[in-house]
Amino acid sequence: MRVHIGCDHAGLDTKKFLMAVLTERGHQVVDHGPFEYDAVDDYPPFCLATGAGVVADPGSFGIVLGGSGNGEQIAANKVDGVRAALVWSAEIATLAREHNDANVISVGSRMHADAEVLAFIEVFLATPFSGDDRHVRRIGQLAEYERTGEVPPTA
Repeated sequence: MRVHIGCDHAGLDTKKFLMAVLTERGHQVVDHGPFEYDAVDDYPPFCLATGAGVVADPGSFGIVLGGSGNGEQIAANKVDGVRAALVWSAEIATLAREHNDANVISVGSRMHADAEVLAFIEVFLATPFSGDDRHVRRIGQLAEYERTGEVPPTA
């Protein structure tokens, strides 16, 4: 499986750890940066590039990392076609995939140890989308909004 990954300075060490483990486990990891530590770097370029990489590479997934994961999730979600979920537990990772067909996971590197982050990502990558009609409908509404900018009607 191809996995796109990007972060800011706060996620750099976790990104390096994840890249090594995921590569060792047979995943093809695409690094969208940063490539060296810069305490004042800005996360948007790295997270936007990660999201764009996922959208341009059907069937792939993305990982964005930062101190809290909040800004990184927001940035990735600016890319049409990205459904990035901020994950803080294995249960949330499961629900993000099953209910939202999330294609990008965002995690706060300062909130979790590397082993915990890896556990969330393993669950995320292994969990399929449920395909339930209600979830398909909701995702379709979001995609339609991205396409048209029009808020869908309420039921």
